[in-house]
Amino acid sequence: MAGSDSGGGAGIQADLKTMLALGVHGMSVVTAVTAQNSLGVQGAWPLPVEAVRAQYRSVVDDIGVQAVKTGMLASAELVEAVAELIGGTDAPAVVDPVGISKHGDSLLADSALDSVRTGLLPVATVATPNLDEVAQLTGVRVEAEEDLRRAAAAVLSYGPKWALIKGGHLPGDAVDLLTDGSEEHWLRAERFDNRHTHGTGCTLASAIAAQLAKGSSVPEAVAAAKEYVTGAIKGGFALGGGIGPVDHGWRFR
Repeated sequence: MAGSDSGGGAGIQADLKTMLALGVHGMSVVTAVTAQNSLGVQGAWPLPVEAVRAQYRSVVDDIGVQAVKTGMLASAELVEAVAELIGGTDAPAVVDPVGISKHGDSLLADSALDSVRTGLLPVATVATPNLDEVAQLTGVRVEAEEDLRRAAAAVLSYGPKWALIKGGHLPGDAVDLLTDGSEEHWLRAERFDNRHTHGTGCTLASAIAAQLAKGSSVPEAVAAAKEYVTGAIKGGFALGGGIGPVDHGWRFR
């Protein structure tokens, strides 16, 4: 459940590529249409709530799902509808609370923030905010690795079972913290000197959902997804004149 990225690097397109690469059948509920490329988002048009609800019911009622992943949900109405749909589905849910694009474009109305906090995060199995989204949702600003625990606690206070705080914007190794409030898993990876990282958040969340669909535990799913997205970042390639996408098919090359 995400927006369509006309540039093919993020959103629904990244989700489906990731799921194919990880051996599961991806289905799509398009929540918005965007005009975007390597330089930024030139336009975004949210779909009506009834169109989103109809897509979801079509695939879930007939085919069924083993995991659900959410991405761009531009309005409070969409957030509330998606939260209701997920809450009524017996499958793990990965919530990527998309607020700001890689280029700094806002993808979530300010009026929708409360709906994310009170409606969407409580039905999440795993929430995967980056540091900008943590600040947007909780007011906690992460300046160093030791702040990740405080950020995770703030996100968990809204009700997800697990929080994965992505520290990719910090200097040094790419370090993330996964916690359910009792156990902690610190995930570290080499940071590659590659600016072509468009779609990393969508790709990571979809990779987690793919692993959960295959029966992995949350810590196992997140560790495998981190390995996959690290390879995709390393293989990221220059498309267009700005920030190119990660390479979803890096394992096939």
